Amino acid sequence: IEKKIADMKVEFTHMEDTKDDFPDNNTRCVFSVTSKIPFKLNQNQALLAFEDAEVAQRLIKMGKHSLHLDRKTTDVKAVPFTLGMGIKFELHITISGKKIDVSEIPELSLPDDWVRDKLELNFYKSEHLELNFYKSKDGGGEVENVKYDKKSRTAVITFLKPGVANGFVRSTKCPFSVNGRQYRLHVSPSTNVHLEKLQLYAGISKNSILLKGIAETEDDEESIQDMIEIHFQKPSNGGGETDRIKYVSKGAIWVCFEEE
Repeated sequence: IEKKIADMKVEFTHMEDTKDDFPDNNTRCVFSVTSKIPFKLNQNQALLAFEDAEVAQRLIKMGKHSLHLDRKTTDVKAVPFTLGMGIKFELHITISGKKIDVSEIPELSLPDDWVRDKLELNFYKSEHLELNFYKSKDGGGEVENVKYDKKSRTAVITFLKPGVANGFVRSTKCPFSVNGRQYRLHVSPSTNVHLEKLQLYAGISKNSILLKGIAETEDDEESIQDMIEIHFQKPSNGGGETDRIKYVSKGAIWVCFEEE
């Protein structure tokens, strides 16, 4: 499954008390994602959603309904409909308290071991950390490991002390000196992302009906939609309070439902 997701605002719901369960000082967060469920509404069809599911089921059981549209009576059929596929999952993100990702490392005609040592020295220097990123009372910054990839010009720096990496989120650039030349390395948090509780689902909307066979009229789409809504709001026609309605006179559109 591949789907582009537009930028959106997220709601922070709560923070859990870790009680020293995570001595590594990692930051952990969980995002719950639920997609809307698509349905294709074709020409001369209408979709009505009611506040009470019993109203929708009663109208479906009645089957045919006579509507007065554009001074004419037309028979339409109310039917249930199957929704498209929906998806829900949890996105778990862990931001390391010991690791940082480094990119934009310059192309150097030097041995890999030399570059690794230079990176380790660069991020070990306490004056770098104090001036640019992380002021540690203990003069922290000792590097445990450096994984350098020459092809991608990236590296993963692992510090010995938990929590040191958290200071690097305050800046995205770090100076890097090689053979008298100054460079700027891009620094970002090292993250691990994985999915949990992935579910695919489809079903029938119990509080909605699909109207088929609506005759074409000379009235505009909005007027016809209002007439349909008024008809199905009347208890004498078996209707009730509507939640929403959409009528299509030409072409087709996609409408979306949220999980009930």
